[in-house]
Amino acid sequence: MIEINSTSRIKGEIYVPGDKSISHRAAFLGALTRDGVEVSNFSPGQDCASTLACLEAMGCAVEQDKAFNTVKIKAPTGLKEPKDVLDAKNSGTTARLLLGLLSGIPNLFAVVTGDESLKRRPMGRVVKPLVAMGAKIDGREFGERLPLAVRGRKLSGGVHALQVASAQVKTAILLAGLGAQGATSVIEPSPTRDHTEIMLEYLGVPILKDGLRVTVYPTSSIPGGSWRIPGDFSAAAFWIVAAAITAESELRIKEVNVNPTRTGLLGVLERMGLDYAIEDETLSGGERMATVAVRSSRLKGTTVSPEEVPSLIDELPVLAVAATQAEGITEIRGARELRVKESDRIHAMAINLKALGAQIQETDDGWIIEGRTTLSGGRAKSFGDHRVAMAMAVAGLVATGPVRIEDEECVSISYPGFFDDLTKLTQTCLKEVSS
Repeated sequence: MIEINSTSRIKGEIYVPGDKSISHRAAFLGALTRDGVEVSNFSPGQDCASTLACLEAMGCAVEQDKAFNTVKIKAPTGLKEPKDVLDAKNSGTTARLLLGLLSGIPNLFAVVTGDESLKRRPMGRVVKPLVAMGAKIDGREFGERLPLAVRGRKLSGGVHALQVASAQVKTAILLAGLGAQGATSVIEPSPTRDHTEIMLEYLGVPILKDGLRVTVYPTSSIPGGSWRIPGDFSAAAFWIVAAAITAESELRIKEVNVNPTRTGLLGVLERMGLDYAIEDETLSGGERMATVAVRSSRLKGTTVSPEEVPSLIDELPVLAVAATQAEGITEIRGARELRVKESDRIHAMAINLKALGAQIQETDDGWIIEGRTTLSGGRAKSFGDHRVAMAMAVAGLVATGPVRIEDEECVSISYPGFFDDLTKLTQTCLKEVSS
């Protein structure tokens, strides 16, 4: 158990781990390239390790230099049928992208599974469009839940209008479409993160983007490439909020991914009064990265609309913390997707923040939060969810008493060094305690 104590400031410079979403996609596309890919600043989290392990089980050569977070990945003789079940563990991205990849490899058979949490998460949203392309997928609840068995086939292209805005589903379909007969188009109900499209363009793969529609074409050979993965904005979000809500703070987060499909949190916090700047912007692997400089800010409440949610879905737990320190009411709507993440994040954050004295009302698809509230000390549950654990650590920085977080080890899913960085930026606010 970790105990977080209040701090007067967050000050200094920091680099956050490589972007998790981009790391997953670099690994999957690397497995399909002619010459492989080599990327530095690959995400050190357990989710991306699950992706690498599954691809290795299918015949990929994976070389890792963990000292520099560099990964080389290539399938020298093409992807092979795995000898055992492919275990995505806790990673929904791994599982869903595997389904897209496997579906389009003729005659290859594989079973994809995960941990107990992942087995509860919805898979039908990706299975249904893949089956419409001709994929053969079967499993629990008619393909709705893992484990799922896939028999690869030659797929047909087509047009797929998604019912749920999901970059994972979009990417799974695009991966399947690279080997399909005819063009494959995905139409989204609202914009989602576009890392797959950017990476395909960077690797020289023909792709057409037209508003909410993206199209790929059958491709027999994808060249490789090398680049540095920008820092994960979702990881940076915890420090952005921490610096905003603590007094006397001044923080620079270096080489962060500032892709507009990922930085919705900045737009929301800006209208809440965030004092920040984007500096030294450049490109890496086609992605925009920059330094995000943040200072202590006097925040006010706002309303987050359903249309905004896809661009900040992973940042909503820590935004809820920010809302407790903002003057007035903050209402977050249209975030029902949070209920089917690693935990029910709507419920988890409501329970935890109420325990610290926050005025928070849980709704079907979000929260209504009244601030500014003085948070007390207390006990918080991670619910096995890395983003809940880190969000509650940020809450602990402004609480009047110690906040103890149970099962904090789950942060290793995406950010193994989170508590080390917290110690670095605050000096004295963290200690380990017995349960």
